[in-house]
Amino acid sequence: MESPSVIFMSLLASLFKRWPEFLLALLSFFSIKWYSKHKNNLSSLNWPFLGRLPSVLRNAHCVNEVLLDTFNIFGSSFKLKGPVFTRMNYLITCHPQNIEYILKTNFSNFPKGQEFKEIFDIFGDGIFTTDFYPWIQQRKMTHSRFTSKEFRNFVAQVNRSEVEVTLLPLLVHLSKEESTFDLQSVFVRLTFDTSFIMTFGRSPKYLSADFPSNELAEAIEVATETMFYRHVVPSLWWKFMRLLRVGQERENAKARRTIDHEIGELISQKMKELLLLGFGPDKGLLSTYMNNDHSQVGEKSTHKFLRDTALIILFASADTSASGLTWFFWCICNNPRVESKILEELRNVVSKRKNGDDDDDHSMKENRVYVFDPEELKELVYMHAALIESLRLYPPGYLNHKSVVENDVLPDGVRVRKGMKVILSIYAVARMEWIWGKDCKEFKPERWIDEEGKFRSELLSKFFTFNVGPRTCMGKEMAFSLMKSVIAAILFNFHVELVEAQPDCLKQSIVLLMKNGLNVKVRKRVA
Repeated sequence: MESPSVIFMSLLASLFKRWPEFLLALLSFFSIKWYSKHKNNLSSLNWPFLGRLPSVLRNAHCVNEVLLDTFNIFGSSFKLKGPVFTRMNYLITCHPQNIEYILKTNFSNFPKGQEFKEIFDIFGDGIFTTDFYPWIQQRKMTHSRFTSKEFRNFVAQVNRSEVEVTLLPLLVHLSKEESTFDLQSVFVRLTFDTSFIMTFGRSPKYLSADFPSNELAEAIEVATETMFYRHVVPSLWWKFMRLLRVGQERENAKARRTIDHEIGELISQKMKELLLLGFGPDKGLLSTYMNNDHSQVGEKSTHKFLRDTALIILFASADTSASGLTWFFWCICNNPRVESKILEELRNVVSKRKNGDDDDDHSMKENRVYVFDPEELKELVYMHAALIESLRLYPPGYLNHKSVVENDVLPDGVRVRKGMKVILSIYAVARMEWIWGKDCKEFKPERWIDEEGKFRSELLSKFFTFNVGPRTCMGKEMAFSLMKSVIAAILFNFHVELVEAQPDCLKQSIVLLMKNGLNVKVRKRVA
């Protein structure tokens, strides 16, 4: 019979031979034990070895709600880390003072950064992705055009024409047919047309009764979905997928080829027109860039510069305005009290017209479809407050991505390190009680109006939908003008009704859009 010591040594030898199985069993035991302890709080878990990567991937479809839950647990700022190999090292914040500090006070320490440029590589070297001197030069060029009286008048004419000639006749047709349709799709098409005309000087007619396809618009949509995807998976993973051309990266590669081809053709066509006909009445941005002396910025008049600039304008001025309009009507359909107050303001405008004996005004059609001039809408405080309130609750650009150049301390005391990434949750800002009060989640335009009926501009200090600081959206006023013109025309002429109670599920995109659209019916109002 063997001695106990021999038996023990034999068992130990056997164990060492099978150490991988033993280690795996031990790891599984502790993992199951740890999971059982934390399973009720998965959205904010910091997993062993993997950090918070599993939580990010698991909740990518509802990222805003997960961030809200996490802020409520950890406060206005928290750090998010993944495995070392993923280089996921983020600070995520919704503190207004932090956001202002990053976007304005210490702007130079928080550029977009190289990772941002890689994620948004489809925009090339345009103003959206560049930093420092190249960004300053491009912003000067763009600002000079956006602020010119001639271009603003051109944009106003485009917006009015698209509303009057395209949008309202389509809605009249749909109201007669009593059709159910996706209002979000209408807005996406409308704003694509307006931004296309603003850029290239002609309409693609994406918004029409037969709802045609458009390869460029659809390719840009795929690109925005890819940008979202790249935000929620490790960079090594999506770069590997891009190398293999599989999954979302395969679709993105196709979309990029389409974008490059379509915009390239448009640029070449425009160059030929200008060579043959000269610089005539075309006020589109592309023509003005081609006609400008770009010597102060080197070779910026190249084909690539024009391609990058055109794509960014199409993206920035189309999907964002469509998002703003969609969520505004979502709020209005669920708050008829607000709709009634806006209608009262609009009826006062029409009443003033009639009192002025302007019966021949081209805005007042025989079929009683009214179109409003932007100047008439500037003084409508309640409509402005309602639009600002919907943009507060549903900001089109709901996340802002920054990098850190040097170590710093944010106003709330959180330290950030060189090389970290910072995510600003604009969506969460609107839903923090300590920022906006206990009614923060309510759609309440009255919060923006004081006792004298004036707009409370001081509240804009915690309103970041259009950014703040040096990168404040240059197209802000033009976006307001378009959205107000569309809102006034639709609300005054039609009653919009949700087909059924629809959940506000979000599309997986960098722009806040509804996953399933906004299905409605419209009914012509009786004048």
